[in-house]
Amino acid sequence: MIKEKRFELILSSLREKDMVTYADLSMGLTVSEDTIRRDIDYLHKNGLLSKVKGGAIAREKNPLNFQQRLGHRTSEKEIIGKKAQHLLRDGMTIFMDGGSTVCAVAEQFIGTLSLKVITNNLALVPILSGFKNIEVFILGGAYNKETETNVGSKTCEDAMQYVVDLYFMGSCAISKDFGVTSNEENDGATKKSMIKGSKKVILLANSQKIGTEEFFSVCGLDALDIIITELPSNDPRLDSLRYQNVTII
Repeated sequence: MIKEKRFELILSSLREKDMVTYADLSMGLTVSEDTIRRDIDYLHKNGLLSKVKGGAIAREKNPLNFQQRLGHRTSEKEIIGKKAQHLLRDGMTIFMDGGSTVCAVAEQFIGTLSLKVITNNLALVPILSGFKNIEVFILGGAYNKETETNVGSKTCEDAMQYVVDLYFMGSCAISKDFGVTSNEENDGATKKSMIKGSKKVILLANSQKIGTEEFFSVCGLDALDIIITELPSNDPRLDSLRYQNVTII
């Protein structure tokens, strides 16, 4: 049985039951439990179910579902900022580029967090100055008053001197066919430079940017490790981004 058909049957079973198990699915689909385990891992990564011990449950039935713990008046950027926090560990070095959503991530940092933050986003400086265990490194370049960022060849050159654990990338647009695109060439060039030195790339994108394109190409979906939106991860508006070897949060 092809994997796409197995995915369909696994999700169909979850619409009828509270939980499915590796053993039951293995018997019902006449494949090994290892195959079912890999299928469930893949569907979990794509935000379509929640993996639990011995099997899976529907994402909306997960008592730890982040989306259900958020107040309905929480802003899109705050939701994205909160979702990003579990990716951080003390001692990390991270890139953070321009944009208010990136600032929303910083506003959610816990007070004791120890990080090195490398950024061209000068709007981050007053936010991060309140965290005594966070070191801030500002990339050089020409200051853009409109975006409150440093940009240009100097910014890109400075960024390429670093190797970081995580890169929180603000986004202008993202689509299945064209990946991440930007409406400013300087912004796009900075993103390209930061991607090169990043062990893991996390795109921050609200739902209005999904399925849209701008004129400057930044990277394909294959350059991303994680996409964070304000949507529940099983929202159909994210379907175009699934099965691209990128985790959806």
